[in-house]
Amino acid sequence: MSKRTKGNLLLLLTSFIWGSAFVAQSSGMDYVGPYTYNMARNVLAFLFLIPVIYVIGKKKGVTDNAGSGTGIDEAASRGANWKSILLPDRTTLVGGIYCGLVMAVASSLQQIGITMTTAGKAGFITALYIILVPLMGVFIGKKIPRIIWFCVVLAMAGFYLLCVKEGFSISKGDILVLFCSVGFSIHIMTIDYFTSKGVDGVKMACIQFAVAAIVMTPVMLLLENPSVSGLLSAWMTIAYAGILSSGVGFTLQIVAQKDTDPTTATLIMSLESVFAAVSGCLFLNEVLLPKEILGCILVFVAVILAQVPLPVKSEGNSKLLF
Repeated sequence: MSKRTKGNLLLLLTSFIWGSAFVAQSSGMDYVGPYTYNMARNVLAFLFLIPVIYVIGKKKGVTDNAGSGTGIDEAASRGANWKSILLPDRTTLVGGIYCGLVMAVASSLQQIGITMTTAGKAGFITALYIILVPLMGVFIGKKIPRIIWFCVVLAMAGFYLLCVKEGFSISKGDILVLFCSVGFSIHIMTIDYFTSKGVDGVKMACIQFAVAAIVMTPVMLLLENPSVSGLLSAWMTIAYAGILSSGVGFTLQIVAQKDTDPTTATLIMSLESVFAAVSGCLFLNEVLLPKEILGCILVFVAVILAQVPLPVKSEGNSKLLF
């Protein structure tokens, strides 16, 4: 199996984990509040990534030093210095703090919204971040191709069919998840900004989970009544979202994207919205009306078109729409 194929399969697994996590997040609300759930989820993700960072750092130290001819023993000695492995540099620390603050807001909006809408709808609405990201690029001077504007119109039509009820009403949960999508768009742009500065992606993820948990703790204590019994009842859903969706999912994304191109990677990861809808039907007995299914299809097509370069012929030359 080639590295590219292996990378694409890992990204497919990542999108499945992220999509199916909407079911866990929805089920977890039967036992704890949204802030309690997110706080516990982020704590688990933070704790999970600490040993991951140590193992990666130690392995990297051995590889680098072995390649330079300094010897395995010396490399192992350096790898034993846990502080040099775990502690981030200043840029990674700042990036993690910014990402954590944005994540705290976005994930809270998502978690609260899920209590007022279905997991399938939440997955599709959240997937709009793939279109919102290039749109936000306008504010930093980037040009938006016409195909993206078409995708925006298509996605909005899908969003209308998916969320608007009789009497032209949209549920509060749908609106909250839409704002969550905006928040995750900002989160993606923040990650892009700091990764371009050469930060350690896994360390930055670990820091952001810690920051998000810290931010949510006082809100949880102020607005909710967390209990040990509630956390124990929801432990399976929290573990799935915290360890698999946050910890494993983010790590798989980093590993897999090294072996595939960004366009293909984003396209595969956008399938989380499909897995969210399918998982909601399979595990939560959610039912989508024909109108809502059509809305899902339109949103999915818009997401796909926003990522795939479409060639057109102009004056005898083949050009890309974007």
